[in-house]
Amino acid sequence: MSPIVVEGPELFIGTDTVYVALVRPRIDPADPGVRAAAEEAGVSPEEFAGPGNVWALMLDQEDGDGDGFELPGARDTEADDFAEQLERALGAAEPFTAEAGNFLRLEARPSGDAWLLTAHVTPPEGHETGPQTLELGALPTAGLLADLEDFRRTLV
Repeated sequence: MSPIVVEGPELFIGTDTVYVALVRPRIDPADPGVRAAAEEAGVSPEEFAGPGNVWALMLDQEDGDGDGFELPGARDTEADDFAEQLERALGAAEPFTAEAGNFLRLEARPSGDAWLLTAHVTPPEGHETGPQTLELGALPTAGLLADLEDFRRTLV
């Protein structure tokens, strides 16, 4: 089967093994991989692809326990506000806390040319897991700022 191409804005914060990601996946129903997967699932390609306008928060920890949940009602402007909040805080070079709704809180403190980040994730009511805390590690300031700029550019 052909791989399914997933596009859309995505902001990954963390490392290859421990991260949080704010994503709005967009899948093209005309993609051959989508058409094949939809046929196998017994649904239309459009139904399989979904609306492409639903934000989600994905996370993974060192033990490989990944999780994620949809954020119904979240909008691009809120994602942009969060990214802008992070950019401003990183520029101030002082410890800070940034929040994205009631589902993600990042605590950060400077460490040389990097930031030590801790993510506090609160899934919506009824989700199978409870609140989680992830130590994202020391992330280089330049990389964080570049990722935030790229993310904000995909929102326009």
